[in-house]
Amino acid sequence: MGRVLVCIPTYDEAVTLPSTLARLRAAVPMADVLVLDDASPDGTGEIADRIATDDPAVHVLHRPGKAGLGAAYVAGFGWGLEQGYDVFVEMDADGSHQPEELPRLLAALRDADVVLGSRWVDGGEVRNWPVSRLLISRVGNAYTRLALGLSLGDATGGYRAYRREVLEKLSLADVASQGYCFQVDVVWQAVRAGFRVREVPITFVERTEGYSKMSRAIVGEALLRVTRWGMAARFERLGTRR
Repeated sequence: MGRVLVCIPTYDEAVTLPSTLARLRAAVPMADVLVLDDASPDGTGEIADRIATDDPAVHVLHRPGKAGLGAAYVAGFGWGLEQGYDVFVEMDADGSHQPEELPRLLAALRDADVVLGSRWVDGGEVRNWPVSRLLISRVGNAYTRLALGLSLGDATGGYRAYRREVLEKLSLADVASQGYCFQVDVVWQAVRAGFRVREVPITFVERTEGYSKMSRAIVGEALLRVTRWGMAARFERLGTRR
């Protein structure tokens, strides 16, 4: 499989980051970790630096301010590509993504190019979410499938793994979307480029400490962009049939 880099964006995750990193290093000791901190005012970046001092497999990329999930991942992928990593993992710092499940995602890359940790396939589970969040995720994924013609149960999830070739092929520099929309954007590009995408069931556990970064703006951006992409794809197909 080669060298594995787990990218973890952070903003105000001082409470949850140490335990997440400890669990991750125990679950996948051969993987390196890159913490992408957006100048967290609660000192998350400094905590990551102290952990990295004691563990050479942990690296920290300090960013000047809060620029969104998508921009953080693009920066992390760029850093990892320059350092020669072969597999890239997206993972949250808040404990909602179980590090102990990562070996199954990595194993699935044996016959796939992109592996999605899916909450909405057989065997997937969500714990402790309010009804409102369940509806947003369920409806958002249903709309994404309809608008883009994707046959994926969970295109918006943030626990996933990519082969290096996928990130080298995609136009990551052109990805301007954030939050859920970034996840949809990248996997849709991967599908359109012909890469093999596989879903693996995961158990998503709502965070018990800190606060969620979900907002109406993120949901609105996803709805608007997915609609535009879907319409553009339909016009493109109509043009090729003429």
